Amino acid sequence: MKTRLRLKRRKRIRGKVRGVASNPRLSVFRSSKYVFAQLIDDETGRVLAMASSREILKKGKTAGNKTSQSHATGALLAERAKAKGVARVTFDRGGYAYKGRVKAVAEGAREGGLQF
Repeated sequence: MKTRLRLKRRKRIRGKVRGVASNPRLSVFRSSKYVFAQLIDDETGRVLAMASSREILKKGKTAGNKTSQSHATGALLAERAKAKGVARVTFDRGGYAYKGRVKAVAEGAREGGLQF
């Protein structure tokens, strides 16, 4: 039930949020253990950059709680986006509430230099 409602919200959000090459969509997926973030160009259907909290843990950059790992994931994505020449993004929260780990990804990306 919970997942079905989230998917319904996600579908409604995707109808309004579009990513283009100059302003890609920053999509967030939150599992029970990790957070995944991608920059997507919806016109071509290509992923321009991605980052996950799994990478953060493997590299040993942050061993804190899930929220701090999410913040580091957002900062890593911003670093990779800057390398690709992307400065502005459209945020897609994926049907999740804008709080906790989803908000931490957004704040990390903003601190990394991305503009929403």
